Amino acid sequence: MRTVHPIETESYAILRTRLDTADLPPLTRAVVERIVHTTADPTWAGDLVCDEDALRAGRAALLAGAPLIADVRMVAVGITARPSTVALDLAPVAEQGLTRSATGIRRAAQSHPDGAVWVIGNAPTALDELLRTGVRSPLVIGLPVGFVGSVAAKAALRDAGWPAISNRSERGGAAAAAAAVNALLYCEESA
Repeated sequence: MRTVHPIETESYAILRTRLDTADLPPLTRAVVERIVHTTADPTWAGDLVCDEDALRAGRAALLAGAPLIADVRMVAVGITARPSTVALDLAPVAEQGLTRSATGIRRAAQSHPDGAVWVIGNAPTALDELLRTGVRSPLVIGLPVGFVGSVAAKAALRDAGWPAISNRSERGGAAAAAAAVNALLYCEESA
């Protein structure tokens, strides 16, 4: 059982005076609130795209011990409830025509073609490469950040129909991506 610090309790109380999430399904609410709490930015609520069935499947997979693959160490460090594999660590150098982030995702996909939960919070090229690999996943958390390619990569994730969490804007990042994973792991709803 996780011990919640009084500051976190107070922060959620403040959050709920500024943002009404009562009508959201339980896991969507958990993800939205955790990201808003992490960023202190209530406008995330209108930007996130969540599918409750995908969240439920991802949570169940995580609780059952499915591999968790993070694109970069910043995401992995932010996930406080369980370890993950860092794809970038698998790519000391980039393969021809790819970024190092995309190379790491390609290599991680070779080791985890089926059943891993993927969390991308840094490079849009990592999400693009994940989509090219054709892995089978119960959940992809696609929240890369940036002015170049992030909106298109997240739209491609949604268009591909993969079970996912994404957002519509250029924002994203390690903190938001890790927060989404933590929300699923901390939520008390049964899987």
